[in-house]
Amino acid sequence: MIKAAQNVAAEGAEQVPFPPWSEFLFSPARTKVAYGGRGSTKSWTFARALLALAGSKKLRILCAREFQNSITESVHRLLKEQIDAMGIGWFFTVQQNSIFGLNGSEFIFSGIRNNPQKIKSTEGIDIVWVEEAETVSSASWDILIPTIRKAGSEIWITFNPRDASDPTYKRYVLNPPPDCISKEVNWRDNPWFTDELKKEMEYMRSVDVDAYNHIWEGKCAVHSHAQIYYGKWSIEDFAPDLERWDGPYFGVDWGFSQDPTTMVKCWIGDNRLYIEKEAWGLQTELDKLVELFMQIENSHKYVIRADNSRPETISFMQKHGYPKMEAARKWPGSIEDGISRIRAFEKIIIHPDCKKMADEFRLYSYKVDRLSGDILPDILGKNDHLQDALRYALAPIIDNSQNIGKRHSVKKVGNLYTGSFGRNGWMA
Repeated sequence: MIKAAQNVAAEGAEQVPFPPWSEFLFSPARTKVAYGGRGSTKSWTFARALLALAGSKKLRILCAREFQNSITESVHRLLKEQIDAMGIGWFFTVQQNSIFGLNGSEFIFSGIRNNPQKIKSTEGIDIVWVEEAETVSSASWDILIPTIRKAGSEIWITFNPRDASDPTYKRYVLNPPPDCISKEVNWRDNPWFTDELKKEMEYMRSVDVDAYNHIWEGKCAVHSHAQIYYGKWSIEDFAPDLERWDGPYFGVDWGFSQDPTTMVKCWIGDNRLYIEKEAWGLQTELDKLVELFMQIENSHKYVIRADNSRPETISFMQKHGYPKMEAARKWPGSIEDGISRIRAFEKIIIHPDCKKMADEFRLYSYKVDRLSGDILPDILGKNDHLQDALRYALAPIIDNSQNIGKRHSVKKVGNLYTGSFGRNGWMA
């Protein structure tokens, strides 16, 4: 069946490659599920398989997710990229909100939670593809499943497991329904796993095995309530409101030895923190820092607050295109103060492009007692490189005179803020 699907590409074009694990996508089943970690080609392969099937016969395909406020939050772009990669642009017409094939096949896109009536009224669906299904609620599944009722219709699902208590994981991994093929797919199943991805994966495995197991091996995260920002953040598409929002604010955390160098760009609006852009580079040499930071367009035009432990690197950047870079303030308790201030926002919204920041928000946690399972007040020193950059970006907002005056005083020595403990607490 894979070979038959390969032949859907334009006559004379190279065969379209599919990984061996995708064979089940071309056999009849009511529900087809692929779940697992990063770098497995799940979404890439599902997109190709659906395009191949839609090229072989007329199909109406609904591409759904829990929330879709705009077409940019859908798999529309992924499908377009795969149409180009497969060399079948002659067959498919890509419109702003839909995709059509010469044989009458159609791809439509919708959110489940924010448009339930549209989902309920959608008729004649042959296949529904639910991407990022780890976020889909029980109520949304109860809305979606009965609407896919055409004879022979199928439900395709891709997701990265988040928590064992999530409805999707319970429904399709722990207790799969009849006529369901549920397949775990990870980086080992990707014949095209790149050296860049391997480098990232091995770094994560070397510094945090739990995070590695969650992100790369697709295992459920543990102790979600230990997340420092539990319940405060979400991943949503947005465009900055330049008239009403404050910012942008930029922060940088320097890599040390095996740690990444990171930059973050964020905004504040309506008591919400918006994280728009990130740059992340592992083992980035000094002469490559400008190239890394230029990934965030026009970042050199703004004040950038960087970790003050590397004054020589800040000086280098000031002389190489980043004249407004300066050392961020630190003080005793600055990490805890930063967390408290960031948690004080009504909501923290992370742009979908900031995938590593989203990973850190999932994994940035308090310690959990090994024997009792109690959540401790101590912060794990892991998964915090973009978190540190975020605090540096917001340092002037965190470090206001009213806040500091209540708890401690500091004095500046070079690029550092120092002091000492006395009988009455922190003393300059």
